[in-house]
Amino acid sequence: MTTPIQSLIASGGKVWLDSIDPDEVARNRVWGITGATSNPIIVTDLVETGRLDRDLERFFREGLDDYETAWRTTDVLVGQAQEAFLHVWEATRGDDGYVSFELDPLLEDPEPRVSAGGRPPDRLEPEQRTQHYIDLGKRWSEGRRNRMIKVPATPSGLAALEELAAAGVTVNVTLTFTPRQYVAARDALWRGARRRRSLDAFKSVYSIFVSRVDVYTDKHVPGLSPPAQGQVGIANAKRIWRMNQEFWADKGLPLKQEIVFASTGVKKLDDPPWKYVEAFAGSDIETNPPATNAKVQASGRTFPRAVDRPLPDDVSAEIDAKVDMVRLEAVLMAEGLKKFADPQKTLLDLIARKRRES
Repeated sequence: MTTPIQSLIASGGKVWLDSIDPDEVARNRVWGITGATSNPIIVTDLVETGRLDRDLERFFREGLDDYETAWRTTDVLVGQAQEAFLHVWEATRGDDGYVSFELDPLLEDPEPRVSAGGRPPDRLEPEQRTQHYIDLGKRWSEGRRNRMIKVPATPSGLAALEELAAAGVTVNVTLTFTPRQYVAARDALWRGARRRRSLDAFKSVYSIFVSRVDVYTDKHVPGLSPPAQGQVGIANAKRIWRMNQEFWADKGLPLKQEIVFASTGVKKLDDPPWKYVEAFAGSDIETNPPATNAKVQASGRTFPRAVDRPLPDDVSAEIDAKVDMVRLEAVLMAEGLKKFADPQKTLLDLIARKRRES
């Protein structure tokens, strides 16, 4: 009997896990999930359990400060998840089986402060932030075959992409909300890729956040009609998916350059848990929270291809007329940067506490 997640994969797409919790990775691998992603919230929750205490004590003995300890700990956790999916990466020759590693969100911190590790906050010029992304991307990808480096679609992050691609780093462009960001990221990565000696190992993905767009329109565009409200995230992501399909169609690359449908957990209680999962079935990659994958698997549903099924013309026209994508991007990026930075500060505070207790 085909399970719901098996039907989702059979429709033509990949399903990844938005967690590197070893227990969730093991459970989801059985269901057919073939990759994962990490962020500071996930790392903090795992450190809080005490499962990383031995690693932390080792890092403390090595004289690492809290900042470096946080990144070495993240490296350990992501590395463990990579081992779980390495066989997929090998079997697909680098087209699947990745685990994403997020670079330092404090580089874009809108409210910098002295970290628990005692380091002063970085007040960097945009060019300095770009160089940090390049340096960190190279550092944390070196020698790690099935790791993707997450770089945000901020001005400084976008400016780093060409050099990262040219250096052979596999990139997951995150915090992407609009076609403008996608095009800027895609073009930069393609410029960098063409500076390589070979395109055989070039792989890029673009994480399009979905449910956060609908949270935004519910608050900031209340004039949308009921058929359009709650559909903007889907309409936007499908449009970018189509753009991506068309751009790469004639490039003749051995590996797929894919959209990651991210932020797929529903935010409204009256929405079915599989609302976004169902909408994007059939192509590219869905990165779902553990609870979403569990509810999908328990649903008993079959998920046929739907990613290329358009919204009604009148709904699409209304969305285009009423949603200011420039404002949407500005608001969601500001919120996103804070949501990325605050958990990293929490992780640093937790490590400082663990140090005092060790």
